[in-house]
Order: sequence, then C-alpha cells, then structure tokens
Amino acid sequence: MLEAENLVKQFVKNEKKHRKVVFSAVDHVNLHVNAGEIVGVLGPNGAGKTTLLRMLGCLMQPTEGIVRYTDGNRIVTDQTEIKRQIGYLSGNTKLYGRLSTRELLTIAGNIYGLSEDVIQARIEEIARILSLEDFIDNRIEKLSTGQTQRASISRCLIHSPKLYIFDEPTLGLDIMSSSAIIDFMQKEKARGKAVLYSTHYMEEAEMLCDRIVMLSRGRVIAQGTMDEIYAQTGCENLRNAFRVFMAEEIKEETGQMEGNA
Repeated sequence: MLEAENLVKQFVKNEKKHRKVVFSAVDHVNLHVNAGEIVGVLGPNGAGKTTLLRMLGCLMQPTEGIVRYTDGNRIVTDQTEIKRQIGYLSGNTKLYGRLSTRELLTIAGNIYGLSEDVIQARIEEIARILSLEDFIDNRIEKLSTGQTQRASISRCLIHSPKLYIFDEPTLGLDIMSSSAIIDFMQKEKARGKAVLYSTHYMEEAEMLCDRIVMLSRGRVIAQGTMDEIYAQTGCENLRNAFRVFMAEEIKEETGQMEGNA
C-alpha cells in the first residue's frame, strides 16, 4: 500500500551570529504499511514524526528518497489519485466553527466530486461509525474537544480512503472520545484499510499496532512487531522497551559529542 525508501527532509535553521545550518528533520527513513495493518510511529518531541507523516501524506516534498503507493499490484503515480486514497489528519487541523459537522462533510464530499446521494449515504454511515448523531447538526464552535476531534476525523472518511494517516488523533481526549477513535481504527483495519499514526501513548500503541516504528533525531532507532521489539530489549511492555532504545540513543549522542569536543 505504502513504502518509503531512504526518505530525507532537510531544513535550514539560523544559529548564533546568523549562521545558517542545514539539518535533517527526517534522516534516511525506510518503512512500509500494508493493507489491513496498523503501524504506530513513536518518538519524543522533535523526533521528526509530523514531518515524516506530511511527506507520506503528499503534503510535503522530500529532499531525498522515494514514496511509493500501490493499489494491489499496480503502482499509483498520479498525485490526485494518491490523495483520493488517503485520509489525513494533522495534529493542528482547524475547522470553521460556524459550520456543523454535517455541513463540513457535505463540503468535503463536494470537493471530492461525490454525488449528493453518495454524500448523504456516507454522512449517515460516518455518523454511526464515529457516534456523531448527538451533535452532527451543532456548530463546531460549540463542540467539546473530543467531539471536535471526531468531527475532524469524520472529514477524512467521506471519500472512503484506503489509507489513514493520523498525527496524534487521541491527544488530550477523554476516555470516551479516545475509545471511539480507537474503535474506529480497529474496525477500519478489519475492513482491510491501512492506518499509520503517531502517538505518545505507549499503552494505546501496544494494544492497537501490528508494528511499531520508533524515531529519534529523524532516524529510525527501532522497527518491528511487538514481539520483535520485546525480544530486542528483553522487556515485557512497550514503555520500558522505548526507554531502552532511547537510553541507547542518548548514549550514542553523548559519545558523538565527546568525540567532537
């Protein structure tokens, strides 16, 4: 469904004395996501998770590397077709508060060129999937944080994508709202859809994900199934395994700094 090969994204930052320095927010990352699979992207703040997801979602061009999208045995190269197969949720999506969720979905359906009959059928289906019935006709500016997040996710469903890319979809939500989103991801996986998402919640990733990709300083420091991650670290849970990998990363970074001193 999706494969990234040697993906790099470089930016220029200003350091002391106005000196410009090139740095890699994403540094030669390789990963793949298959149909019917949930893959979690973990890492500390500033690890490059959001930049990576933006490149995979066709929102940002990589400096180097290749992103391949496939539909069965067919390689998809048309950008419009690729975007029609992706439902992307960013970590800071803003919605127009005066719209209701129903109006938001109608506009999104029109943008994707869906017929009115299809749009209305999809809205009813999405309302059931994400439990929107109680507030679908309320203005978004009147919704709670959890309701707003579900409204935001709902627009990613209107065109029935094959791949979901979610940047911290449950961040800051209460138990009921996060449970609705987790249930949704599990159901979409069961339908053969692929989900790639970032999170800071280790227990959530441990429960949901078929595979994990751990990032630090833009690089993949670990990747595999839960059993593979546990075998590499000798740990019995993802939180402790993450600490082991990060400790090794900090030790390596400290050694490099001492070597350059």
